[in-house]
Amino acid sequence: MPSGQPLKSRTVSRVMWFFAIVYAVEGIGQAKSGIIWQPLTYFLKQTQGWDAVKISVSLAVFDLPWVIKPLWGAISDFVPLFGFRRRPYLVLANLAAVLAFARVATLSTPASLIPAITITSVAMAVSSTLCGALLVETGQKHDASPSLVNQQWLFYNIAQMAAVLLAGYLIEILPPAGALHAAAWIAAAAPLSVVASVWLIHEDRARIDLPALRARLAALVSAFRSRNLWLVAGFLFLYYFSPGFGTPLYFEMTDRLGFSQGFIGVLSSVSAGGWILGGVLHKWRLHRLSPPALLRLSIAGGVATTLSYLLLDGYASAVAIWLLSGVAGMIAMIATLSLAAESCPEGAEGFAFAGLMSIINFAAPLSDTTGSVLYEHLFHRELAPLIVLSAAATALVLVLVPLMAFRPPRLQAAV
Repeated sequence: MPSGQPLKSRTVSRVMWFFAIVYAVEGIGQAKSGIIWQPLTYFLKQTQGWDAVKISVSLAVFDLPWVIKPLWGAISDFVPLFGFRRRPYLVLANLAAVLAFARVATLSTPASLIPAITITSVAMAVSSTLCGALLVETGQKHDASPSLVNQQWLFYNIAQMAAVLLAGYLIEILPPAGALHAAAWIAAAAPLSVVASVWLIHEDRARIDLPALRARLAALVSAFRSRNLWLVAGFLFLYYFSPGFGTPLYFEMTDRLGFSQGFIGVLSSVSAGGWILGGVLHKWRLHRLSPPALLRLSIAGGVATTLSYLLLDGYASAVAIWLLSGVAGMIAMIATLSLAAESCPEGAEGFAFAGLMSIINFAAPLSDTTGSVLYEHLFHRELAPLIVLSAAATALVLVLVPLMAFRPPRLQAAV
């Protein structure tokens, strides 16, 4: 075995373990999908009387820190802190998350809750951006991007499965404000594990010097000049922007189908289990597919599972639909994030990858808000036409796949 292979294996292994910890924390702490989301939505619906549109629009601010991820990436790329570009920022971001979640646990009005939760979103977005830069650096160097993406989202969904089950249970046993506060205290404890695990990632010391700054600025300019990067950006936006029905679906489940909050939490956990199955499926079989083939499969799966929501009529169908949607979601995430990671220029990894992720993070809330408006004002609270429109929009992105250039796999060292 070549002498570089054991070092490569150790490097990738340590990064994989670090990603497992960071993304487990993100699965618990993300404002729009973690342990706090269902208690917050329930609190606003039950105690404040907010409808689907008001919830979607008001909480879209949580997505802003994720939309401006290139800012966090550029800061870490260009401005080392205490001699390093990633580790100090990771520590500070996760300590900020601890304090912000602890603050949320003491508040009870939307006017104070929303700004405090927005701070947690900033902290989570910074941490995620820095891990994205590590993904690109490690993935391109060691030809490991799909494996690293799989690791991230596998542990994200393992943690989220537990978090959403617990969130539903808290809603069942506590009043709305009590459930929200209990969820916030749990979320406050999780980021401490990231602070304790930064030693897992090796990072060369860095400093601000003019030659390095010029090189990184040149890499940044090259990112803006890359036709393929713009094509990838457009593909990601259109892929993730189809009129969404997440918030309308929540109203349908509570008001029309009569699902309990506990069962809705179980469904979120079932979906997370589907994501885990998707990760296992990728490790077992799908990793052999070429990037274009995996993208096409993910689009087809997205269309099929979106249309499956038309069959939602009770508990059994809900479990099956959420499980299959989770599998399709994981395959889509691996396909699109691997595409993004392999498209980033060397020297501006943090900025470029964060820029592509911000497009996804901008498209998602825009999708949900658009879907909620259509649901309330055009489709008159009928979910079926919104589902069909969403599936059709997803199918249209197939035409972009042949237009993009894909990085060929790097040759493995001879054994």
